[in-house]
Amino acid sequence: MNVASGFASTPDGVRLYYEEAGHVVGQPRTPVIFVHEFGGDHRSWEPQMRYFARRHRVITYAARGYAPSDVPTDLDAYTQENAADDIAAVLDHLGIDRAHVVGLSMGGFATVHFGLRHAGRALSLTVAGAGYGAEKQYEDYFRGVSRDVADQFEKQGADVFAKTYSLGASRVQYQNKDPRGWQEFATQLGEHDAIGAANTMRGVQARRPSLYDLEDDLRVMSVPTLVVVGDEDDHCLQPGIFLKKTLPACGLSVFPKTGHTLNLEEPAAFNAQLAEFFAQVEAGAWTVRDPRALPSQIMKTS
Repeated sequence: MNVASGFASTPDGVRLYYEEAGHVVGQPRTPVIFVHEFGGDHRSWEPQMRYFARRHRVITYAARGYAPSDVPTDLDAYTQENAADDIAAVLDHLGIDRAHVVGLSMGGFATVHFGLRHAGRALSLTVAGAGYGAEKQYEDYFRGVSRDVADQFEKQGADVFAKTYSLGASRVQYQNKDPRGWQEFATQLGEHDAIGAANTMRGVQARRPSLYDLEDDLRVMSVPTLVVVGDEDDHCLQPGIFLKKTLPACGLSVFPKTGHTLNLEEPAAFNAQLAEFFAQVEAGAWTVRDPRALPSQIMKTS
């Protein structure tokens, strides 16, 4: 079984560091690519890389702005469109036509946009913990907080500001359940490039469109999709329900007593949910919603 790492290049010349496992020459395995959140990096998917490499070809990569990937200094290099297209660039480099795409938070938004921009290349989409800034009543507030977070990364440095950022309202659940795992997450966050973090916040997070503004496009995007949300990740709950009601072939899973860092906080449940989802998709059993199950069909009387 091959374990490898390297760099893929994007059309605008940014090098993206990736790692892969589970690739066996002469034995085709279904590819899965994992797209990390703002507070994480390629290392954040280790529980999934180890588990799914047993049966799949798995890839994780560091987004632009996250070393050892390139850290562009130009803010315009950081956009939601580039974040989605970077997934395709990694797949292109590895000669992969289609893959299951799994994203958390910022990576979940990139996964949604990958589905909109490259639907033919997605076997499925898993959108986990995605929703911050999507709720229209909090949109302006989120943009302002995102710019403030960017300022703090620059002023304090990642090693200092990580101590604050890692203790957000939807992170403490992880700390309470698994202090060792949370400490590893916080330590790795403190190792991020401060300029890359600030530019990601300003260029991607603060400028991305609300999911609700994408409704017309989402309604015709029929890629099999799984949305996963923690029930204490408050600002992702309603956007998760919105995606469930809007995407034609979407399922929604809510993890109890769980915050934002889903895949690390509840790795066994997350892996089991993904494995079942992949199996159904590959069997052709994850289809668009049966029209008999639409909300308008409350109760049959004849």
